[in-house]
Amino acid sequence: MGALKGIRVLDLSRVLAGPWCGQILGDLGAEVIKVERPKIGDDTRSWGPPWMQSDDGDETREAAYYQSANRNKLSVAIDISTVEGQELIKKLILDTDVLIENYKAGSLKKYGLDYESLASLNPKLIYCSITGFGQDGPRAEEPGYDFIIQGMGGLMSVTGERDDFPGGGPQKVGVAFSDLTTGLYSTIAIQAALLNRNTTGLGQHIDMALLDVQIATLANQGMNYLTSGNVPKRYGNAHANIVPYQLFKACDREFIIACGNDSQFFQLCKSIGLPELADDVRFKRNADRIKYRNEVIDILSAHFLTKTADEWVHLIQAVKVPVGLINNLEQAFQEPQVLARKMLIDMQHTQREELRMVGSPIKLSRTPVEYRYAPPLLGEHTSDVLKHVVSQEKLAELKANGVIG
Repeated sequence: MGALKGIRVLDLSRVLAGPWCGQILGDLGAEVIKVERPKIGDDTRSWGPPWMQSDDGDETREAAYYQSANRNKLSVAIDISTVEGQELIKKLILDTDVLIENYKAGSLKKYGLDYESLASLNPKLIYCSITGFGQDGPRAEEPGYDFIIQGMGGLMSVTGERDDFPGGGPQKVGVAFSDLTTGLYSTIAIQAALLNRNTTGLGQHIDMALLDVQIATLANQGMNYLTSGNVPKRYGNAHANIVPYQLFKACDREFIIACGNDSQFFQLCKSIGLPELADDVRFKRNADRIKYRNEVIDILSAHFLTKTADEWVHLIQAVKVPVGLINNLEQAFQEPQVLARKMLIDMQHTQREELRMVGSPIKLSRTPVEYRYAPPLLGEHTSDVLKHVVSQEKLAELKANGVIG
């Protein structure tokens, strides 16, 4: 009994931002029908290696990338460039609550699948468009990929090592940050529109843009600039507004300290055997520590070389100052806290008995997330979904003509 049980979503999106949104809605209980091109499907199906292996050890050519964003969906293969395919979408839309699409702005209008056309058939429809630049503006019709957006939106200017350090320069985030955050914002917008529909009885068009989201998620860095007029710099693993809040090297490996306030700094200094540091007039307050950043970091850095990272983490954890080791993904997935929170799950896939996946972080007490369907094979549910809107004879004809797969 998921929180969104009874909500039907038609997911016409590909790659990551839209599918990520659709997966979240599916995790929350919505019925999500993923509409894909026959024979080809979502672009990310071919974004391997790595590929999923079947139980007999063969590669399935189902890319891990695709599987990361398409759990809890039914796959229906429809060629929407054909008149017959467009009619199938219009039949499905009559009983659909939400449509997600990420085609270039205006490109679905030629198929009669734009918001105005479909809302005339179903005024309750919530239609979420996800593009790189939005539905208006000088770049609206251009494709927008996450990497480009991270650069244009300022994120890469504050990500990466300082220019005067070895390896300094702009860096993109290690995952598609703009895509993922746009998927999250889109999910929020869809749920807000569903709540509004409860009182008005009407759906609406949601216009989501990766660039808008990237600008919004500059957060404190954006306001730092707007407040001061100073363009933020890259600090590598340090923080623009908090000191010490960065990576340090022990005698064996690196670890992180995130010291969020002055009392934590006092406890940190006491725990590591440098109580006099907290009494130094240059370092008592965070604002002073920012002013004398290099001095305090140099002292701490030299001191941390005298013990192992595990030893420092143990001492600092004891006084409840945020501290942690730097895990690779193997180590992260083995963290006892990660396992206790059930962030690794096994799902039964058509081609293998157990498919290990990353779980949902959403924990609801009364309507918990349910893992109903593993990422589907292309067109795996075409007949099951469409048999409710067309006859078996028509399905066979459409399949023979390549309209469905």
